[in-house]
Amino acid sequence: MRNAKFVIPALLGIAVATFFLVQSASGDFEYYRYTSEVDRAQFTDGVRFRLAGTVVPGTITETVDASLFQISDGLETVDIRLINTPPPLFDADVEVLLEGAFVGDVFVADDAVIRHEAEYEAPPAGTDVES
Repeated sequence: MRNAKFVIPALLGIAVATFFLVQSASGDFEYYRYTSEVDRAQFTDGVRFRLAGTVVPGTITETVDASLFQISDGLETVDIRLINTPPPLFDADVEVLLEGAFVGDVFVADDAVIRHEAEYEAPPAGTDVES
């Protein structure tokens, strides 16, 4: 019975640790969703999340306060309203990751990053490179 004063706190500690592990594991590990993966029942108006897709050619329109365009993953297309300045290299056929929420049928984003190739190729030797 002398060991009981150590066993009970140890079991309690294991139970608490298991509880927190299960709680964190049951959370959503998705960092973002593609356009065809968005369940509008889950992401109702105002629920923030990250949305990924490729900018549809011919859909980019600049207004005074936003950039309007569409993104798609090849299965589903979503109308976008980006209220901040688009990132450098933003253009048609570029993969983009947006953070925001739906307002009606439009995804209103306040942050955007683009995906680009991570590999850099140096220009051929003797090529004049502009600064």
